[in-house]
Amino acid sequence: MAILEIKQNQITTALTQAKLVEYKKCVAFHEAGHAAGIYLNNKAKCLPAIYFKIIFTKMSCLTKVEIMDGQTFKDHHIAQLEGGRLIEMLPPSLDSLVFKLTKNNAAMVQLLTDYQIAFEADIVNLLIGPLAEAKHVANHDNELFNLRLINAKALKNYGGNLGLALLNEYLHCFFANHQKEKKLDALFIEAFNFINNDANWAAIMKLADYIVGSDTTIGYDEIVSMLDTSIASFKERRVQARHPQDEWLKFTSNPIKSNYAKSLKDLKHPCQAELDTMSPLEKDVLILKLFNLLEEQDVGAD
Repeated sequence: MAILEIKQNQITTALTQAKLVEYKKCVAFHEAGHAAGIYLNNKAKCLPAIYFKIIFTKMSCLTKVEIMDGQTFKDHHIAQLEGGRLIEMLPPSLDSLVFKLTKNNAAMVQLLTDYQIAFEADIVNLLIGPLAEAKHVANHDNELFNLRLINAKALKNYGGNLGLALLNEYLHCFFANHQKEKKLDALFIEAFNFINNDANWAAIMKLADYIVGSDTTIGYDEIVSMLDTSIASFKERRVQARHPQDEWLKFTSNPIKSNYAKSLKDLKHPCQAELDTMSPLEKDVLILKLFNLLEEQDVGAD
C-alpha cells in the first residue's frame, strides 16, 4: 500500500511539474505577444515609444490541487507586463468626448483623430497577448489556428482576469453598443494578422523562450533590443533562403531568353496587322513553328 501511495505521489508530482512548465510557457507567449504588439505594432503605426517592463512573481503560494486545476491560473501571474499603454486614463465614453471637444472647434478634430488611433492601438496590443497564447496552444496541440476557429469571445480562455478586465474597460467606453461588436471584430482581425506575420511570430517566440528562462525583471531596453535583433535576423535568413532560388532563376532564364531571341530571327515575324487577320488555326501553326525552333536550339546546345 505504501509503495502504491509513493507511486501515486510521484505521478502527481510529475503531472504538477508538467502543468507548471506548460502554464509558464502560455504566460510567456501571452506577455511576449503583448510586448511585441506594444513595440512593433506601435512602431509600424509611427506612434510614440511607450516604456514597459516584464516582472515576475513567485508561484509558491499555489497548492498542487490548484496547479492541477488550470482555471486557478487566471488569478496568478508568473510574469506580467507593466506599462505600455498609450492611453492611461480612459474617458467615460469616447463618443461623448468626441462630441464635446469637436463641437464648434474644428482645431480639435486632428487631436481626437490621433487620440482614437492610439486608443485603438492599445486595444489591438491587448488582443495580441491572448492571441499569441492561443497560437502557442494550437501549435502545441497540433491544431489549426485561423479566424474560423478562434474569435474575440474565445480569448477568455487565454490569459488572466486582469488583462480581460482592462480590455473590457476600453471596449466599454469605445462606441455605442451597436458599433462596439463590429469595431472589436475589425481590431481582432488586425491583431490576428499581426500574430500571423512570420517575422512578428519569430520575434514573439524568441522573447517567450527568454521569459521562460527568466525570473527577474526584464527591462524595456532589453526587450526592444531582443525584438529588433530577432526581426533583423529573420529578414536576413529569408534573404539567404531566397538567394539560391534567385540564382537558379537567373541561371535558367538567361539561356531560355537567348534561345527565344535566336528563334525569332529564324522565324518570319508577322506584324500586328497580319496577326489580326490570322485565323485561330494559322496562329496555332505559327506557335508550333516557334516551339519547333526552340526545340532545335535546345538540341543544338546539347
